[in-house]
Amino acid sequence: VGTTIVISSNHWMAAWTGLEINTLAIIPLIAKSHHPRAIEATIKYFLTQSTASALILFSSMINAWLTGQWDITQLNHPLPCLTLTTAIAIKLGLAPFHFWFPEVLQGSCLTTALLLSTLMKLPPLALFLMTSKSLNPILLTTLAITSMTLGGWMGLNQTQTRKILAFSSISHLGWMTLIAIYNPKLSLLTFFLYTAMTTTVFLSLNMIKVLKLSTMLISWTKTPALNATLMLTLLSLAGLPPLTGFMPKWLIIQELTKQEMTPAATIAAMLSLLGLFFYLRLAYHSTITLPPNSSNHMKTWYTHKTSNTLTAILTSLSISLLPLSPMILTMV
Repeated sequence: VGTTIVISSNHWMAAWTGLEINTLAIIPLIAKSHHPRAIEATIKYFLTQSTASALILFSSMINAWLTGQWDITQLNHPLPCLTLTTAIAIKLGLAPFHFWFPEVLQGSCLTTALLLSTLMKLPPLALFLMTSKSLNPILLTTLAITSMTLGGWMGLNQTQTRKILAFSSISHLGWMTLIAIYNPKLSLLTFFLYTAMTTTVFLSLNMIKVLKLSTMLISWTKTPALNATLMLTLLSLAGLPPLTGFMPKWLIIQELTKQEMTPAATIAAMLSLLGLFFYLRLAYHSTITLPPNSSNHMKTWYTHKTSNTLTAILTSLSISLLPLSPMILTMV
């Protein structure tokens, strides 16, 4: 309901209400395990989101005071634009306001972490795309390149799968931010493809109960087919050519070149190599063919589960959409 209100509203107060509904709805889901780390994650999430909501309210009030309008698209003054950019960056977890995101994901279970990485990013992203024409392009490019750098760099030495996926999310949000002003539809396409790929990864990890890389090493014996498709999905997230994940990166670099932003496109392409490194590490861990006895990790009980149809559909989308690029280009 909160997401629908934000997407369909053109009044600042309605959008703010939708964001608040969303925040209050996800809080019990983060805290449901009653573990101290989950409670800590809930408090961190609540404090950062309430700060961002207050900034959005502050920005809209300044804008109403200066222009006499509460319309979302009527942002004409630099001060509300700057305040709104900061607020949305905090909401999305863009660097340098990203510190809360990996910690909150680490304290949540995998299904809640999936919601936080995908659905909860849609309302602030929708606001972002609605106001993108009024925002400062230099500031957004700086935020985007910082997010790509930190998302790639800080994911390199992580051993927890949720933290790796959190930094992956920060890095992908950098790509979406970079193109938001010039082609909002392409930014939205990137978000939907990212959502499909991340959902596949989280559902696969949830099925094989993997939270650390060391557990991933011995999971291939349980579900070899799932691990193989997980490897392909991870490589797709990295943006390797024959897979779906290559499409948004290719289209964004093409669009940036058209906008005469070749330096930004070059930096973005080089920074994606950082992400490629830790995705390759994850892919290697998911399909390693050592006998399970070599690991001193305690084996978990495993009951045979029927294959999940949703995971199968999403895996197909995450791997094989690149040939449909011409059709998608006509829509973008």
